[in-house]
Amino acid sequence: MATANRALFMLFGGTGDLALRKLYPALFELYKKGSIDNHFALLGLARRPHTDEEFQKMVLDSISSEADNQEQAEEFASHFYFRSHDVTNVEHYRALSKLADELDKKYELDGNRIFYVSMAPRFFGIVAKNLKDEHVLSDNGGFNRLVIEKPFGRDYDSAEKLNNELTTAFKEDQIFRIDHYLGKEMVQSIPVIRFGNPIIDAVWNHNYIDNIQITLSEKLGVEDRAGYYDTAGALRDMVQNHTMQIMTLLAMDKPASFVDTDVRAAKIKTLENMNFYDTEGVKENFVRGQYGAGSGSAAYRDEPDVPHDSNNDTFVAGKVTYKLPRWEGTPFYVRTGKKLAAKATRVDVVFKKDINNIFAKADLPDTLKTNVLSILIDPRGGITLRVNVKDSKQGFHTETIDLDYLQNDARASEVPQPYERLFHDILNGDHTNFASWPEVAAAWKYVDPIQKYWDETQPDFPNYEPGSMGPKASDELLARDGHSWYFPEESKESAYNFEVSISQF
Repeated sequence: MATANRALFMLFGGTGDLALRKLYPALFELYKKGSIDNHFALLGLARRPHTDEEFQKMVLDSISSEADNQEQAEEFASHFYFRSHDVTNVEHYRALSKLADELDKKYELDGNRIFYVSMAPRFFGIVAKNLKDEHVLSDNGGFNRLVIEKPFGRDYDSAEKLNNELTTAFKEDQIFRIDHYLGKEMVQSIPVIRFGNPIIDAVWNHNYIDNIQITLSEKLGVEDRAGYYDTAGALRDMVQNHTMQIMTLLAMDKPASFVDTDVRAAKIKTLENMNFYDTEGVKENFVRGQYGAGSGSAAYRDEPDVPHDSNNDTFVAGKVTYKLPRWEGTPFYVRTGKKLAAKATRVDVVFKKDINNIFAKADLPDTLKTNVLSILIDPRGGITLRVNVKDSKQGFHTETIDLDYLQNDARASEVPQPYERLFHDILNGDHTNFASWPEVAAAWKYVDPIQKYWDETQPDFPNYEPGSMGPKASDELLARDGHSWYFPEESKESAYNFEVSISQF
């Protein structure tokens, strides 16, 4: 991050929660590290009027805990400007065009412009069209890049319509679809773990791997997101994007090189080679759930702003398979949900057991366990590998140990936050950690039949208690294949001890 970048950031939704909690602190980290310097400006846009000074005070408050000194923070905030903006009013865009040119000249930005739309998806196309029609885009040799937050549609048809609207104003290589999970340290480490270690790369296939499990679990409930969440649910909110992206990094064949075009090509091939399910396939391979009351917390249907007859899913588990030769007969199990036993995002790669156990004895049970490689993404990054060794007692017996690496506090403090990483990539025009349209399209085509079947059938909700790991049907899904969830039951820590133990590092 040594090379400074020049750009005007134009942020639609500039006083929103995401901007204040995540985006401005991320940009400030880039500023402190020299990845942006005095040659940048940010124009915040929102309906409610504010002066530049009021806006800069908001920015200062949002970065107060990150500032090394007040002078540094104030110098950073001085690059921020605000305009009250109605995204449907073309006159407002004409004013933006003039102001953008003035800021470009003042800060010597070389015509580089980043348009970040942190608003409801229904405004994405309107913003893109008006930016082009009213000449807000740079035309003097600089770059124009459009950044949009999820959700990117709510099914394939709406996503395609949205994409068509965006591509009338921006080319595909100018569009950056944010998925902040792709900015997480251990998600970005997956290709290195796989392809940077020959001992792992050699066994990353159906000959050695029995199954792969992906868990994105939350202890919290819907909180204050009911307005959005009850129209989305866990399948749309977590599986179609975050989970699919992690799974694709795990399943893809080795790219020709580690540049964004080759990585995207490998991911697209993987997504397009999933085995899609018909109605019977959905019934057999996907499970939904909704949390009830328990442990002192309300049921989902009793949460504020949630309809009392809501059939929205707060939990999803599923079995995904591929047509790729690498994964013949190897299932990928995914699950995500709210009000579960632990906050954890992790991948557990369960290897096949050696059928020729030379240490087995006729009068003793087989004590060799399967090897499991765990990639720990949240709340603390790390890797564990479960292996078999001889125990230290008299005689010859085996036991299982975990080879652990967990980030300590010093290392964790140096890790860039997801939005900091992604802003850095946007500035450099690197699409590696952003979803392309073919990826988004394939994910929606996979998810749509599942959602359609669920919309047409009546579930038996609620079906799991807060503090559990979801409905019993989730365990039964794996049990039918002779498998079980590795986390938390079989892993070294229980759900509780897992969180306690990592807090000590």
